[in-house]
Amino acid sequence: MSVKASAAPRSAGTVAANRLVRAKAPLRISFCGGGTDVPPYPERFGGCVLSCTIDKYSYVTLRRREDDDVAIRSLDFGLSVRYDRREQPNRRDEKLSLVHAIIDRFDARGVDVYVHSDAPPGSGLGSSSSMVVALCAAFAHWSGRDIPRYDLAALAVEIERNDLGIVGGLQDQYAAVFGGFNYIEFRGDGIVVNPLRLSEPTMNELHYHLLLCFTGATRLSSHIVADQTRGVEESETAVIDSLSHLKVLTDRLKATMLTDRIDLFGAQLHEAWTHKRRLSASITNSRIDELYEAAIQAGAWGGKLLGAGGGGYLLVCTPFTRRTAVARALQDRGGQIVDFQFDLNGVRSWSAREETWLDGDDERGPAAPLSERS
Repeated sequence: MSVKASAAPRSAGTVAANRLVRAKAPLRISFCGGGTDVPPYPERFGGCVLSCTIDKYSYVTLRRREDDDVAIRSLDFGLSVRYDRREQPNRRDEKLSLVHAIIDRFDARGVDVYVHSDAPPGSGLGSSSSMVVALCAAFAHWSGRDIPRYDLAALAVEIERNDLGIVGGLQDQYAAVFGGFNYIEFRGDGIVVNPLRLSEPTMNELHYHLLLCFTGATRLSSHIVADQTRGVEESETAVIDSLSHLKVLTDRLKATMLTDRIDLFGAQLHEAWTHKRRLSASITNSRIDELYEAAIQAGAWGGKLLGAGGGGYLLVCTPFTRRTAVARALQDRGGQIVDFQFDLNGVRSWSAREETWLDGDDERGPAAPLSERS
């Protein structure tokens, strides 16, 4: 699904009006439909995803430098690199490829870039795409650009899929940009985000019945996505049928949510998980199956693994009377229950006072050239 070239700014970032800019983009929970957003399926058959964003984020800070160098620091991984853009690509760090790609898109220089996230890549919460969205929003704010939301999401997709050649779906970027509860349609002629206006009692009730459990491992999703893509391209019956069922279930889950039938939600998540497992042999493993079965045995209605599969976070829906027992069963098997709240906003960016920069913050920051790194 191509993106118009006009969605990709090239002249921004030459002179920053703001000295310090920050942005954050929310991570997401995908309830159903994941896989129907992965090309070539949406172009051939149309896809849909039901998702919401949560109060876990990817963060970006941009700070103007006194020279024209670009410096990047990943606070999560302790990576730091500084280079002159005219000397590319010698001084690039492959692990920071997402940041490099956005710097190129915005033709940025004379800037320190700090990034970190509340969840690692491969967690199933869309953290990589959320980071791309946060970076694009930060550089747009930095340069005084106002990029419409659909264009911002399309730009993030183009950077990941075209510039970097990362295989994957189309839902995460739109979820991070728009935020909240959304029914997202993927059609041959474009993508439409339909916000769901749930009442506060409905959201509270849904949240009360959900548990988010980290399985203890992340995963590389590219081979799982490749399995599914191959299945669609070769018209494998099992893959096509499962994706068709997931579309139907996505519509059912949307109706269940809108009519406040949380008692049906868990069983529908379980049915969705049953069909998702058939897309690739790598989607689940003995560890994931053990955790899921423990939750069911403890009284959960159902649930699913978030993201492409293979690891990351398990979402479980449980009666409130069994909530503690289900949480304990997951923890007894090494699962980590993670508190979360729904976030109804999408990506945000803002200017900050440089006085918030504490003395000594640059001691191990990106100011050190690559050649000086320990």
